[in-house]
Amino acid sequence: MKISMIGTGYVGLVSGTCFAETGVSVTCVDIDESKIQKLNKGIIPIYEPGLEPMVIKNKEKGQLFFTTSIAESIKEAEVAFIAVGTPPDEDGSADLQYVLAVASEIGKHLDHYMVIVNKSTVPVGTAQKVKATIQNELQKRNVNYAFDVVSNPEFLKEGNAIEDFLRPDRIVIGVESQEAEKVMRKLYKPFILNNHPIVFMDIASAELTKYAANAMLATRISFMNEIARVCELVGADVNMVRKGIGSDPRIGSKFLYAGAGYGGSCFPKDVKALIRTTREYNYEFQVLKSVDEVNEEQKVILAKKVLAHFNQNVKDKKFAMWGLSFKPNTDDMREAPSLAIIKELKQHGAGIIAYDPVAMDESKRRIGNTIEYAQNPYDALKNVNGLILVTEWNEFRIPDLNKMKELMSEPVIFDGRNIYEPSE
Repeated sequence: MKISMIGTGYVGLVSGTCFAETGVSVTCVDIDESKIQKLNKGIIPIYEPGLEPMVIKNKEKGQLFFTTSIAESIKEAEVAFIAVGTPPDEDGSADLQYVLAVASEIGKHLDHYMVIVNKSTVPVGTAQKVKATIQNELQKRNVNYAFDVVSNPEFLKEGNAIEDFLRPDRIVIGVESQEAEKVMRKLYKPFILNNHPIVFMDIASAELTKYAANAMLATRISFMNEIARVCELVGADVNMVRKGIGSDPRIGSKFLYAGAGYGGSCFPKDVKALIRTTREYNYEFQVLKSVDEVNEEQKVILAKKVLAHFNQNVKDKKFAMWGLSFKPNTDDMREAPSLAIIKELKQHGAGIIAYDPVAMDESKRRIGNTIEYAQNPYDALKNVNGLILVTEWNEFRIPDLNKMKELMSEPVIFDGRNIYEPSE
């Protein structure tokens, strides 16, 4: 079976590589020539545990190919996935220009029945827009090839994406024809044989499922962050509260960790996009509005704690920052709390020296040398006025506290992830 994976970002590259792992012939496409050249040399543009060796292995086996040509990739392909970015527009809605540009290219070169799959996170109604765009290009060519558009949202967690794809909690597929369902069942057969649940539904429901899932998880995080604020006011321990409510099977323990706010490519964007979608139908999603507002406040709460500790005067003081990525096991800094904290403290005249196991190059790309960078966690602590723990990488969990105290000018830790015991 041959498929095309258009877009070699996080979702496209992981999905294409994992499909190749099951024996499918996959051609990954990107308009970025330098990225394709690097991928053909085995150089991976993102950090994801386990991805690089899998890409190299499947490329050497002749299961995985990289090109800049959509036309080349869809020759004889049974399925073409659209896995390009849908960045937020100024009004919070998902920007579909890249999705529809791919649809247009497919329409210009389609010459046989094919299933076109929206893998990108897109609002309800996008499948119909993709379908209309392809149909328009076919009419321009005065041809009439049959095709189906399908919604197949991804549920990959950065840092655990390979495992999530190969052993999914569920596979959600929105279809409107028996032929499209037949093709998708064939493609996902290795997963069905391993008893991973596959759920077929209508397209609109599949499109909304992705947003609803991320919105629910974001809501749990913001709820716990507000509970943490209440805990501080009344003298309770948020970790004890988390254990107390997480043991209730109706609630469960996942996504109940209070911290410095959520970031990344999904939760912030998808929450805003769902709010915007409901407004188009004259409905105000009150709960999600609050979730979003709480998260924006939470991103700077650590900076506010620093300012409060130093009586609002941090001019010429220097702080170490452990962790830059929005969460461990990724170099992704999109919507990362670290960026908001850095901005707030620098506006008050403070200096920052940061260490992150994998995200420092990404930080330099985003904010350059506006902060300093350390070679290891302890180098960052020399003569600083405090440590700000932003990302809970494993190597930060059991530090040498005596060594830290010797290195720091002032022995104070602002723990943004509640990983340390105050008594220690």
